[in-house]
Amino acid sequence: MENRSLPALKSQLNELLDDILAHDGFGTIRVDVRLLKRGQKEVILDCGKQYRFVVDFPASVSAADTGHRTA
Repeated sequence: MENRSLPALKSQLNELLDDILAHDGFGTIRVDVRLLKRGQKEVILDCGKQYRFVVDFPASVSAADTGHRTA
């Protein structure tokens, strides 16, 4: 299990998106998120190769803190 920070996760996702956009064919990125104990989330980026991240994400963090809108 790799413990990585949220900025590293975002950087990897951005890099994968850049790779797919530069590719001449079809590409898919899949993001799976699972809740873990102790305020952590497991995030798996799947783009033919899997990248696994475990990030700290306390339950008290709201959508406003992350810059995302709620439905």
